[in-house]
Amino acid sequence: MEVTITQTEQLRKFISEITFKNFDEITDDMLLFEEGVFDSLGFLSLISFLNEEFGIEVENDELNEENFESIKAVVAFIAKKKNAQHR
Repeated sequence: MEVTITQTEQLRKFISEITFKNFDEITDDMLLFEEGVFDSLGFLSLISFLNEEFGIEVENDELNEENFESIKAVVAFIAKKKNAQHR
């Protein structure tokens, strides 16, 4: 039986590992910057993670709060990028 880990779970695990926050404390709606989960270095790590794990290249004009404010926003961004790659 193959276990599939969702993008949300992968992001929560990544955030937990680099911020030392408890996995269960990280919610899909948590405001990653506003609540102090990420600083600029954490953000760079997130961008690198998206590239390595999901093959996502983040363009300069995509570096905005809308795309990265929460796990839910990041998952939507991944879906938008993946959709654009398949066109």
